[in-house]
Parts: sequence; structure tokens; C-alpha cells
Amino acid sequence: MHIDLADSNILVTGASRGIGKEIVRQLHASGATVALHYGRSKAEAETIATELGSRVHLVQGDLEHVDESIAVWERGLAALGRIDVIINNAGTSIHSAIDTDTRVWARDWQRTTNVNLLACGILSKLFVEHTVAAHAAGTPTGGRLINIASRAAFRGDTEDYIAYAASKGGVVAMTRSIARAFGKRGVKAFTIAPGWVMTDMAKQFMDEGGAETVLSELALPTLTEPTDVAPMIVLLASGLADHATGCTIDINAASYVH
Repeated sequence: MHIDLADSNILVTGASRGIGKEIVRQLHASGATVALHYGRSKAEAETIATELGSRVHLVQGDLEHVDESIAVWERGLAALGRIDVIINNAGTSIHSAIDTDTRVWARDWQRTTNVNLLACGILSKLFVEHTVAAHAAGTPTGGRLINIASRAAFRGDTEDYIAYAASKGGVVAMTRSIARAFGKRGVKAFTIAPGWVMTDMAKQFMDEGGAETVLSELALPTLTEPTDVAPMIVLLASGLADHATGCTIDINAASYVH
């Protein structure tokens, strides 16, 4: 099956590293024009843009803050002119033990939910408005919203990452709500739920002695790679799976199946 995204304009958040970087590469290889969002990793984002050449626009913004989250949308829209697909991939995971001072713990919780849930919600809202308006005007866009959650939304996480699991659970509920509410107005919404993926965070955990723990949870002999996640996102972006709107797709080597 050949997927051609030559007419698609796509905004990807958190795209300078890890899963996001591979998503951009595979979307670009399929012909898409991409707005690549980054927070602080400017050099990495510029390296990807140089590697890929044309059809890549860099968009900076700190998704911990409401105004910056709105600005990411505005900058992406200005660069692309029209956004057919948005992939909310940006996320943060902050170690915060339950016996941490409550005020510090609350600040960690707030930072986590600001990036993982509130910014995702803001960008999803703006995308829905954009899509619904185009649909009403008779100039429909692709209208595909793809949110990256986590298996933690379903199985929970460790005591040090309660906020992370809670924020990702919110992403799942929000995405399903959007799919139900706006399908007849041009919006399709999907959730991807990865487990451990071989990114910088996973490498650090495994280097610190957690490799056996991670691999013991999997039904496959190797850890999931960004290249295992990105093809499903390209498929969803193409429109070939629109009747899966509202679904959550596990890509976690059966370490949690729901």
C-alpha cells in the first residue's frame, strides 16, 4: 500500500526528538508538508529540517504556558496556511515521589498536566475550530487529530509518576469526546497508546539498571522503537482509516492490552 500525503499540511508537536522526530521523517517521506514544533531543542530541530530539506517549517513554543500553546497553533497555521492533521506528541514525565513536599509535588503535577493535557487540549480545540469552520464553508480539510497518550492511561504508572498517568488518561477521554462530538462536522480523532519506546528517557532508565524490568514486560524480545510507532500515525493521517475514529491503538508490545 502506497500512502501519498502530498496535499497534506501537518503540525507535529514535540518533534525534535524521539517519536516525534520519526513521525516527521515518515510523514515527509510520504509527501506531507510539516510544521515541526520544538520547545528548547532548537539545534536538533534545525538538524532535522536540514536533513529533510523542503516542506519543513520550524515552530517554537513552550507548551507549559497557555499563551505559548496558542502561539504554536498560530505559528503553525501561518507557516502552513491550512492544517489538515495535527499530531499532539509533545509530553513530559517528571519524577515526583509521593513523599515529596506537597507544594513541590503540586508544582510537578501542574507542569506535567500543563504540557501533557492542557496544551494538548488547547491545540485540539483550535484544530477542531479550524476544521469545523472549513467544513461549514464547503472547503473541508483533512480534519484528522492524532493524540499520543500512553499505556499508563489504562494500567496506571508507578507512585512517582501518578501525574503522568492521570494526564494521559485525560488525553484519552478528551480524544474520544472530540470524535463523538465533531465527526459529522469533519473531525476524526485517534489516540495512540505507546508503552516504553527507545527514546532518550527509556535509554536513561535502562542504562541505570532498568533494562531487565522493561524487557520483562514485553511479549516481544526487543523494545519498541520510534520506527514501530510512526507508520500507524502515517496511516491515520492518510484518511485510509477514518472509520477507526474514536479508537485507541496500543503500540506497546502487548505490555498492556485493553
